[in-house]
Parts: sequence; C-alpha cells; structure tokens
Amino acid sequence: MKNPHVLLAEDDENDVLFMQRAFERAGAGQRLQVVPDGTDAIDYLLGQGKFADRTKYPLPGLLLLDLNMPRKTGFEVMHHIRQSGSIWLPVVVVTASTADADMRRAFEAGASGYVVKPSAPLDLRDFVEAVLRYWTKWNDVPDVLRPTTSTPIVDAHRGAIT
Repeated sequence: MKNPHVLLAEDDENDVLFMQRAFERAGAGQRLQVVPDGTDAIDYLLGQGKFADRTKYPLPGLLLLDLNMPRKTGFEVMHHIRQSGSIWLPVVVVTASTADADMRRAFEAGASGYVVKPSAPLDLRDFVEAVLRYWTKWNDVPDVLRPTTSTPIVDAHRGAIT
C-alpha cells in the first residue's frame, strides 16, 4: 500500500469506538490514528506539539473528517489543508449531516468525498474496507504530491514546518 495510515478527526467518543472496531474487523486497526477536534487534526498534520514524533504519529494517506467538532470545524480543517498547497491529502467527510448545503460546502472546501455515517456495524465495516481499498491502495497521485515522512507540510500562517 502506498500510504496505509488513516487519520480520523472525530469528537464523538461513540463514533470513534465504532470506527475503531470497524478498522479492527477490517484487519486495519493499527493504521488508524484518532484526534478529537479540528485543532488537533491540524497539529497532527503539521507534526507539531504532541504529534511531532512521526514514528508514533505517521503522516496519513487519508483523513476521515467530521464536520462539527470543537475548537476548529471540519470546514476549517479542509480550508487549512487546501491553503497549505504542499501536499494533496484526500479528505473524506464522514458526518451525520444529510444537508445539501453542508455537502456542497464540503466539496467547495476541497473534500474528496462525502459519506453520511453508516449506523449499522456491517455497513460501517464495509465502508472502512471500501475506503481503505480505494484511497490507500488503488488511488494514486503524482510523486510530487505524495506525502513522505520528510515532506514539509506548510502552515499557511507560519511558513514551512518540517
């Protein structure tokens, strides 16, 4: 796999638990990292603060992102990622919102996909397996956009961070 690590930005503890179980059932529990809010998602992607150790917190090949989180929303996280301009990171919004306005806004902000949270455990496992198969195995990007452990992610407000 090109980059099998997945970052889940989700503030609901029950949804985190269900997603962790789905990843474990899909045989990919070790690939999932979780952050509880948008600020931690950005810090994780920048490799700063408590996320500076890239061995413990590897750059993800995919971000699963809730929209309604504390500190920074999913929309703000996507804006930050797309403004950085240094790498292309697929972002799949996983949310309870079925509102067309949220879906439109998410794609305008740079979402690669939009999924209403599956509620049945088997559907969630199927979702995880499909996401892993497509985004971390089959999808490809040019080498210049592919993140590596040495790729700096640019913080639009502070400059390059390595």
